[in-house]
Amino acid sequence: MRSSAREFGRARRAFAVVAISGAALATAGCQAPPWLNPTDAPASTPPATSAPPTPIQNDLASGSTTRTMEVGAITLTADYWSTLSMDRWTAAAQKPLTFSLRSTVTPSDGQKVYLSRVTATPVVRAADGSELPGFEPIVDQATVAPGYLVLDPYTYSQTFTLPPLDPQAASVELSMRYELLLQSTPTSSDYAKQTAVDTLVIAIAGEDAAAEPSATPAP
Repeated sequence: MRSSAREFGRARRAFAVVAISGAALATAGCQAPPWLNPTDAPASTPPATSAPPTPIQNDLASGSTTRTMEVGAITLTADYWSTLSMDRWTAAAQKPLTFSLRSTVTPSDGQKVYLSRVTATPVVRAADGSELPGFEPIVDQATVAPGYLVLDPYTYSQTFTLPPLDPQAASVELSMRYELLLQSTPTSSDYAKQTAVDTLVIAIAGEDAAAEPSATPAP
């Protein structure tokens, strides 16, 4: 009888193990697979989009522009234009920039204003804004003393020709520096020096644009 009792006990324990294993398998079988669980799904990444290119500034987009600068008692007005249409302002071209200056004095006691020197200093940039090799500043030094009379109605007119640029050039920025002399009195040979600075940004056209026919610009 003892032998039968021991065998019965072993059978009960074996049955219990099988029952536990079966329950574990049944529980595991009821769990949803990871790919059906939304909390375990990887977050979707939206496709990367590139930012649109920044438009290149062109102060001569309309063919001409006028700037007014005030330095001390002097108001200096500068008119800029080009006889070469903007679609012909390519990197390889010779690019003429014409400008005219006139000034007034407030209060006006009859003093004259003279222009002693003009300097155009370039900064050439690529489409991404990086700086490219440029050219030497263009200078016009007055050949008469004390300078060129620019008191309205008298004007100073000049053309600076920009040379060929780096093929990657997308714009050229010109820092225009005007050195002026103002008489202390209408009959005095003493002068006060004033400096007016202007910045002109001009877009450089691609060679494809230059290949298209265009109308001749008005002077």
